[in-house]
Amino acid sequence: MQTIAIIEDEKPISDIIKYNLEKEGYKVCTAYDGEEGLKLIEAVDPDLILLDIMMPKLDGLEVCKRVRQVKETPIILLTAKAEEIDKVVGLELGADDYMTKPFGMRELSARVKANLRRSHIQAEKLSVSEEKKVLEEDNLLIDLVKYEASKDGRNLDLTLREFELLKFLAMQKGKVFSREMLLEKVWGYEYYGDVRTVDVTIRRLREKIEDDPSKASFVLTKRGVGYYFRG
Repeated sequence: MQTIAIIEDEKPISDIIKYNLEKEGYKVCTAYDGEEGLKLIEAVDPDLILLDIMMPKLDGLEVCKRVRQVKETPIILLTAKAEEIDKVVGLELGADDYMTKPFGMRELSARVKANLRRSHIQAEKLSVSEEKKVLEEDNLLIDLVKYEASKDGRNLDLTLREFELLKFLAMQKGKVFSREMLLEKVWGYEYYGDVRTVDVTIRRLREKIEDDPSKASFVLTKRGVGYYFRG
């Protein structure tokens, strides 16, 4: 049974989410402030975290930052409409996704399922053929089995989502994908929300793999269409 941690200071919202997720077969644990949330995450090691941004004691952005220092657990931010800047900051800190309140449980369920698919990555690693174990482009190496990338012999500190995006584009050189297509193929769900999720992840990826992120040479933009890996 997969475990989901809900860190949300509004108990009525937390209770509704908990009730619906438990009906779908998940084990759900809750916390009502950031400090309590960090303790909960350490204690139960959840498969996914639903994390509110505005909370007492420790806000969600700080919780996200601290979690990302030690874990790759999928994080979905829960935000209010007024928190537009915080959404982008959250993605910059390593959150995988966000949802704006109020949201429907059907949409939340779809996001949860999509992000939990990341737990099956080990099986995907084992299925990679020997012929495609490593992709090489100039001085950039992408190890599809170890889920590691390096440049000029230096290991690149990519998050799991950044690596998945790089891998997906690199395996289909020259093919342009819209933001909506990347959400579906890499994030694993049909387009529901803001395509800035893709834009922010692309920007973070470029900062790590490019010599000059403002003049991308690996992950390129097709203006008005989307992104592609040079081919």
